Amino acid sequence: MTQSRVEICGVNTSKLPLLKPEEKDALFARIKAGDQSARDAYIEGNLRLVLSVIKRFSSSNENVDDLFQIGCVGLIKAIDNFDTDLNVKFSTYAVPMILGEIRRFLRDNTSSIRVSRSLKDTAYKAIYAREHLTRKNLKEPTIEEISQEIGIAKEDIAYAMDAIQNPMSLYEPVFTDGGDTLYVMDQISDKKNKEETWVEHLSLSDAMKKLSDREQEIITLRFFEGKTQMEVADMIGISQAQVSRLEKNALSIMRSYLTA
Repeated sequence: MTQSRVEICGVNTSKLPLLKPEEKDALFARIKAGDQSARDAYIEGNLRLVLSVIKRFSSSNENVDDLFQIGCVGLIKAIDNFDTDLNVKFSTYAVPMILGEIRRFLRDNTSSIRVSRSLKDTAYKAIYAREHLTRKNLKEPTIEEISQEIGIAKEDIAYAMDAIQNPMSLYEPVFTDGGDTLYVMDQISDKKNKEETWVEHLSLSDAMKKLSDREQEIITLRFFEGKTQMEVADMIGISQAQVSRLEKNALSIMRSYLTA
């Protein structure tokens, strides 16, 4: 993989902007207010972060354009999900997400079945379009809307997206804050089994009484109503990292009570 190229994916890396801390804060305030131009500027201002991450894969035989594009997907996800209340630098939050996207891509490409460049390009365009339309319309776009946005048949988009998919462990770390790691499983909800979870099966009403009011609320929302940690955080007005800590403490108390 050649890292010395000046132009990657049509981007002149020697002329990438470098944002000052005060500029980042100002842009993020505008992003929260729904300013798309501020989001685009924030993405461009953090492309150097993507470049620094892909240097870790210098021994890889993968095309640097591919790694850069995948890294940008991770960067966009980090921007869209970053919580300023976490009191950590954006780069601290973003690097694991960029690394995760690239590692999943590399795991997929180690398969004996190789995905053609044209399929990858179609998939990348669809991913960018989906991110853009989600931010613009505040809802997940349909495949028809993505098709109209990029001018590619929806059947081709579906085929391309399916071709680059790979399994992901529910225990893959997403973010670490002060020793408390958030995993993929903490980001998903279980709507199918929310009425059939182990909480209900074990009749934990007595154990629940050992918890504080806030811990009871979190356990109820997470395990009885199938909410994600992010949804719970929004509902009760605390950070996702705090939800994670309170949830783990509550489960520890309940397990101790049940096994005593």
